[in-house]
Amino acid sequence: MPLTRRHILASGLAAPALLKFGLNAAQAATTLKLSHQFPGGTIDEGDFRDRMCRKFAAAIAERGKGALEVQVYPGSSLMKTNAQFGAMRKGALDMSLYPSPYAGGEVPELNIGLMPALVTSYAQGVAWKKAPVGRKLIEILDSKGIILVSWVWQAGGVASRERPLYAPADAKGLKVRGGSREMDLMMKQAGAATLSIPSNESYAAMQTGACDAVITSSTSLISFRLEELAKALTSGRERSYWFMLEPIMMSKIVFSGLPKDQQDLIMSVGEELEAFGQAGAKADDTRVEEVFAKAGAKVQNLDEATMGKWREIARETAWKDYAGKNANCAELLKLAEQVS
Repeated sequence: MPLTRRHILASGLAAPALLKFGLNAAQAATTLKLSHQFPGGTIDEGDFRDRMCRKFAAAIAERGKGALEVQVYPGSSLMKTNAQFGAMRKGALDMSLYPSPYAGGEVPELNIGLMPALVTSYAQGVAWKKAPVGRKLIEILDSKGIILVSWVWQAGGVASRERPLYAPADAKGLKVRGGSREMDLMMKQAGAATLSIPSNESYAAMQTGACDAVITSSTSLISFRLEELAKALTSGRERSYWFMLEPIMMSKIVFSGLPKDQQDLIMSVGEELEAFGQAGAKADDTRVEEVFAKAGAKVQNLDEATMGKWREIARETAWKDYAGKNANCAELLKLAEQVS
């Protein structure tokens, strides 16, 4: 599908190069903007999610032969975190590495990307892509104007200001950031109060005392320096009830406006980088323990019995609530339970 003037005007924020050079030049040099909320670094140093985006941009530049370029905007520097998904749906943002449950308010099905105790290993999460649950999720996203370019799963842990949040009994009286509606339902049932904020606001919330414990990915626990405020870490290295789908997504409006060879290049590079993303996530599961232990925090890993207690609560609260949202949610949950 060729680029049209209507598409170019609709995507003014996302692709100013098209407006600057006009239609003919745009065919020769299209610039896509890739936004994310995480700290910026270099292609070799820093948060692996930022590095993954930079590697994506470098591969596109090299193999696109000057016809396609990607600019990376870290730290929500292009637009606020929660605005990115809606902007992609409208064609006002080209791409984002985006935590899927952040979009649950617009597309409730996406909350399955952080369903407590549903995915409990990387192998299980990776298997989603080619399983019926993954195909169904891709189909739903496509219908909502989003192309899923690169799958990334991350395990998470809990950083606590004072006492550890390890077993469900520990949650009582704590103010907890869980990361999704479903995680909050589980935590509330366990006795916690919850607050809904992006992970890049976690440090300020813990610093002011608005939050007692933050549950987020190992990478975010490191990147947002939560070891400076925490006395305890429940690590996700051995097992975790917190696994988030945090993929690179793309606006379908923008994607559809590109020539077929550029579409194929984007999808090919996205798939190739999935191994880098999973390796980066796993490495940070180990590194986060080292960072927090060095800062003096007590570090623990969940045992299977405690994991089972969390799963029981999740099944009766978050899973049940999600399945009742709509037929798609019920089907996705059923399909996800089939992946072991």
